[in-house]
Amino acid sequence: MKINGYCIEITGIVQGVGFRPFVFKLAKSMNINGYVMNKGDRVEIFAECTSLQLDDFIKKINSDAPILSEISGIAVKDSIIKGCADFSIEDSSQGNRSNIFISPDISTCVDCKKELSDPSNLRYRYPFINCTNCGPRFSIIEDIPYDRKNTTMSVFKMCEECEADYRNSYNRRYHAQPTACKNCGPKLIFFESKQENPEAHKNIKDDKTNKSNKSNKSNKSNAPNLFEEDALACACRMLLDGKIVAIKGLGGFHLACSAEDKEAVLRLRKRKKRDGKPFAIMVKDTETAKRYCIISEFEKSLLESNRSPIVLLEKHGDCDLPAEIAEKNNYLGIMLPNTPLQTMIFDVLSKTGKPISALIMTSGNISDEPICFKDKEAVLRLSGIADGFLTNDREIHIRIDDSVTRAFKDKEFIIRRARGYVPLPLTCERAIGLSVPIKIPAVLACGGEQKNTFCMNKNAEFYISHHIGDLENLETLKSFEEGIKHFSNMFNISIDILAHDLHPDYLSTKYAKNYGFGPEKLIPIQHHHAHIASCMADNNIDGDVIGVAFDGTGLGEDGKIWGGEFFVGGYNDFKRAGHLEYVGMPGGEAAIKEPWRMAESYLYHLKQNGIDSDYKKDGSEMLKNVKNIDREMILHMLSNKINTPLTSSMGRLFDAVAGLIGFVGEITYEGQAAIELEYMAEKNIETSYAFELKDTDGEFNICVNETIKGIIDDVENDVSKSVISAKFHNTVSDIIYRCCLKIRKDTGLKRVALSGGVFQNMILLKRSIEKLKSEDFEVYIHSRVPTNDGCISLGQAAIALNRANG
Repeated sequence: MKINGYCIEITGIVQGVGFRPFVFKLAKSMNINGYVMNKGDRVEIFAECTSLQLDDFIKKINSDAPILSEISGIAVKDSIIKGCADFSIEDSSQGNRSNIFISPDISTCVDCKKELSDPSNLRYRYPFINCTNCGPRFSIIEDIPYDRKNTTMSVFKMCEECEADYRNSYNRRYHAQPTACKNCGPKLIFFESKQENPEAHKNIKDDKTNKSNKSNKSNKSNAPNLFEEDALACACRMLLDGKIVAIKGLGGFHLACSAEDKEAVLRLRKRKKRDGKPFAIMVKDTETAKRYCIISEFEKSLLESNRSPIVLLEKHGDCDLPAEIAEKNNYLGIMLPNTPLQTMIFDVLSKTGKPISALIMTSGNISDEPICFKDKEAVLRLSGIADGFLTNDREIHIRIDDSVTRAFKDKEFIIRRARGYVPLPLTCERAIGLSVPIKIPAVLACGGEQKNTFCMNKNAEFYISHHIGDLENLETLKSFEEGIKHFSNMFNISIDILAHDLHPDYLSTKYAKNYGFGPEKLIPIQHHHAHIASCMADNNIDGDVIGVAFDGTGLGEDGKIWGGEFFVGGYNDFKRAGHLEYVGMPGGEAAIKEPWRMAESYLYHLKQNGIDSDYKKDGSEMLKNVKNIDREMILHMLSNKINTPLTSSMGRLFDAVAGLIGFVGEITYEGQAAIELEYMAEKNIETSYAFELKDTDGEFNICVNETIKGIIDDVENDVSKSVISAKFHNTVSDIIYRCCLKIRKDTGLKRVALSGGVFQNMILLKRSIEKLKSEDFEVYIHSRVPTNDGCISLGQAAIALNRANG
């Protein structure tokens, strides 16, 4: 058959992932002549072959592409014959870098793990082994293009053997920028926190030190203490002795201790000031995880994926780990080792007389602060928590926490999107507006205050940041600002408009208003509208939907605190159709910390509406552990409307119910009362409580007075808390079902989008979807971004684009 010339352009994540050597080897095996090169933001292939060979070539590119690549498009054009004698890899060309894709940090691949345990291999027991298919990416990139000189690996000059691997197009490490070995690469460092030697911490490097030393290309660490095997052995010995070790990972420090040692767990809780929030654990492999949790095949695939997230898994009834890891919680957050060092730690621990099979592996920070990622910062902030530090001299450029996810109906339901997922963009073509101008503006969406992320777009590609955290202190704000600067530089994005929350006091809102743009380029967006828009973008849909936004708090357009909302509309325009009836929130944010305040508020609301019940002593049986003077103060605030903003929040209703059936103390982490309420719910209960829908001024109000009365009656009749919880969950799913039916009758809409932190409740989510689908509703939930406030920035960006596009 006739030999033709073809130009093939491949777009997507195809640079820095071993794509060119893959194409090179494939073409050689098929006797195709030509070349492959990086050109701008894509890979360009020139191939001289028959049309049949071309078809087979394209099929194999699609089916056998490198594991870290993601092909978004393949375009083939006829070209003239150039008479190539062979197939080669050509030098990169700058070209048009309109869409830049950078791989996330990926856990150690199978091939590197084999080399790690092979005594004959150059990189045997080298804790920084990596290749084109694994290792650090996003966390070490300082600038584009993604070349070694633009990463934190620039200070390590490759030895001859590593250089040979790096230059060999047949080698797995061809152009793998972090390539190194024990002779030329980063080294482990260990030191104790209470080391008396004044020189001990003196030479730990920070950003400025590293940058000033780059020109020296020095491979020698100026670290203070122990290296490699000695450092690893010292850290493991501490773990075996029940102590706490700060361990530097891909995106920052972890605080680790034995998960089997109750005293060590309690010590970590006390030092970290983390009273009740569950800890994540790391285990050697899935078989070990099965000792503690029930794991489906899909959950196994999440756990073992190259993203290596923390996966929430249901505990076995006989799980023998200390309850203090995750008290009053039916799930454990488990992850597998994602770095060579973590694999080596478990290898050492498993070969001792008293092996440790599970480690607490929690973020290296004090509660409410961002994760530490610089050595000096870690020493300053973590020395009061950790007994020792296992670090290294490879700098992390951008901090990034572990991702958290779970399975829901054999589909991923992500909770925190960070390492392993970021900075991969989400493609949402239907979220950029129906009337698309020639140039799509670039939006910076600043997100909310809690679980903050920011988002930027390039046309229909939405770059959502890693999890920043709660914007409540200077350190987190600094991380937010640095992240925005890094993303805009890395992806060559010039911001045209800014989107922000309505709340004027959010630090993200203040950042937007101080950005330097005029008011015409600032787009304020209501929090719950952003929630529903993000769910639509997550599912790449447009048009109008019924939106159900249930969460804890968000400033409404009427100045009240929303959170139990039903909407009708799409990206550009939303109308509130209904909401939970307003009740007082005594003490404002204090009511979030103390759920019993909301219980008192609903009891007061009940009385104000003239509803009597047989409950004893004005509810004191349910609130018997609350001091009378405190109750009197709250009642005074409610009756006189002192510091008592009105709220329609479903999250606060969950708090009230938890308070009514016995959760009286102060919560120690966000959503604690609602989470405990979920996990105590009895299965197979079908009954629910009554409620009422009232039409008022073009909206309906959801009145739950009868719900509260029913709960009180059940408490007085000694109905178990687990049954009350189940009936309440059924009631909330009934509310969703009936309200959506009402809206469909009025509008004809049958698509429902569910968003907000309350939908992290698996009982509620499952029952709501089942009821809605029984009436032929199309139900959309989150998958690619969290349903909590981590999704807000995506929704803001989509809304802003639609408004800007008219």
